[in-house]
Amino acid sequence: MKRLFSLVVISTLLFNSQALAATKKPVVKPLKLITTVSSLDEFAGLVTSGKTIVVYGNKGDKSFAKGMDVTGKELWRIDLDNASPSVASAATVDSTGTIWIAGSTSLQRATPTPLPSLSPLNPDNITVIPDIFTTDLDAFTLWSIDPNSQALAQYSLQLASPILINAITVNKTALTAVGSSGAVISADLSGKISKPKFIGTSATNFEAVVKAADGSMTVVGSSSETLSGKKLAGKVDGVIVKISKVGKVISVVRSSAPKALRNWSSASTSILLGGEVITGTKAESAITKFSNSYLPTWTYRFASNGKTFISGSTYAFFQSKGALTQLANWLPKAPTPLLLTFDAKGAITGGYSAPIEQIDVLGLYLSKDFGIMCISASADTVSIFTLN
Repeated sequence: MKRLFSLVVISTLLFNSQALAATKKPVVKPLKLITTVSSLDEFAGLVTSGKTIVVYGNKGDKSFAKGMDVTGKELWRIDLDNASPSVASAATVDSTGTIWIAGSTSLQRATPTPLPSLSPLNPDNITVIPDIFTTDLDAFTLWSIDPNSQALAQYSLQLASPILINAITVNKTALTAVGSSGAVISADLSGKISKPKFIGTSATNFEAVVKAADGSMTVVGSSSETLSGKKLAGKVDGVIVKISKVGKVISVVRSSAPKALRNWSSASTSILLGGEVITGTKAESAITKFSNSYLPTWTYRFASNGKTFISGSTYAFFQSKGALTQLANWLPKAPTPLLLTFDAKGAITGGYSAPIEQIDVLGLYLSKDFGIMCISASADTVSIFTLN
């Protein structure tokens, strides 16, 4: 009888401890600073190639890339286009470690003016008008940087009008960049750029692209126009577009919130998406896991400012400005960068915060050498944080 009673007590305690463990809320921990990498006004983004942190950005009308070590020491710096104005706005790294940066340039070049002779001939007394240097950034451009020699190559394609490239991805055979005006532009790894595909007009903006193993792509962003017969539901809808390997639109999935401004700004190959929902004066981060057929399997919304960044099936990074009931100790006095981790079922398993002086989130990058890299900004500098 005593043995039975003891077993009952032990079983009850075990059940209760398991239940408590299952319902115990994670405690938010501080993120650890890796290094400061750039001034805010020059920063566009970063990637890693091996143990080199590659920061790319723009200074005035010139774009650049620089390599840094984990301490923030600059190893090399390259001006991407010395001949004309340029903008670098997205980057990726292929399987060989080659860095690919996408952006825009002008293919118009100033014609050198010959030096005047001592007695220039001008019998008709005509005023000579110098060549005007066109600075419209209306050429899509790729730059490749060798990870060892830093040898630079540039590939460009003239467009009918300028577009802003927001994201680029690469697999074993090709690169694909997406951006404003519903632009989808692919190139092979030799730099040969294919004819752009435009899905929509200036009312559509693509912000992220991921490739599946079969070569198809998931492109996400926002749109305020009809796409492939799918009409606008809110003021601006978040959109998910599946594109085949040969560039055919297979499906379009739109958000359905009426009177809302929505977008998807980040995506991973597991189809975990991050975006923003604005309804009236209320702004929230949306974090949603979709199936391969783009059906939502779980979702969260949190009070926030700005973009939400995603990595893998595990991480989301955003500027939190309110309590999260899923965390034990989170009630920020001011908007603060917050990294969340999830399990396979979407349960929040951890929370990690950057210092309160970090006033904006700029990116989230998973590196084989450095782990998860949370990129945020203070009033004037850009820093990288990671897990303790």
